[in-house]
Amino acid sequence: MTISPKHVALTGNLSPNPVIAAGDGSPVVFLHGPFGQEWPGFLEDLSATHRVFAPANPGAEEPADLELLDDLHDLVVYYDELFDELGLTEPFDLIGHSYGGLVAAEYAATYPRRIRKLVLIDSMGLWRDDQPVNEYVTVAPEVLQGQLWHDTTAPAVAARLAPSEDIAEAQAQFMKEYLSVASTAHFVFPIPERGLHKRLRRISSETLLIWGAEDGLVPSAYAQEFQSRIASSEVRLVQAAGHFPHVEQQEEVSRLVLDFLARTGGK
Repeated sequence: MTISPKHVALTGNLSPNPVIAAGDGSPVVFLHGPFGQEWPGFLEDLSATHRVFAPANPGAEEPADLELLDDLHDLVVYYDELFDELGLTEPFDLIGHSYGGLVAAEYAATYPRRIRKLVLIDSMGLWRDDQPVNEYVTVAPEVLQGQLWHDTTAPAVAARLAPSEDIAEAQAQFMKEYLSVASTAHFVFPIPERGLHKRLRRISSETLLIWGAEDGLVPSAYAQEFQSRIASSEVRLVQAAGHFPHVEQQEEVSRLVLDFLARTGGK
């Protein structure tokens, strides 16, 4: 499904953010991973019962924005202003995948009262020397694919990886991904760890940690690392999935997230 983004104006000479939004119901924000803004089938599932917002990382469309945003603190403040502009004045649900999970966790730790429930999917942000997070910027494409996916021949994965037969469209997609990787690397390269472990204790919302069991980019051991630092959190390990469990096992992940968002009264 193709949804045209709405360009949301921001202050401070920043470019408008091309937010994709759809659905009705209580608000959910999805922060994407390092390879660019998207609207996967997973978000389509959520939009059946929620108003879903999917912004782009700043700098992904207008690289000049990165001259105004130096670090993760600037990035968190950027998103706080964006959420205000989206009219999210009451506590809302926040979902982050990969790099977006790092940003979502930082935001929830900085503004704990703004988040109702938090979902982190194969999130970056922590570091273990015995199981380092692999980098996604300079690695060879064929190596990266092996780290990201459990099965590249699965229909959902193959369709995602297949380049467009239209040359202009394929070039535009390549540039979109290139600029997104550059914009996210601006904040986390070469090691996606900026002291988040010291701040996770501030997260007060119930948190669901979803991990692909075969993640070769951010090993599943990090699910337990996050759980040990977030007071009200639980882990769901998704089998036959790599770094994108919401793509490889869309039905299962959609069910887990929807059930979690709908649940009241604790685990």
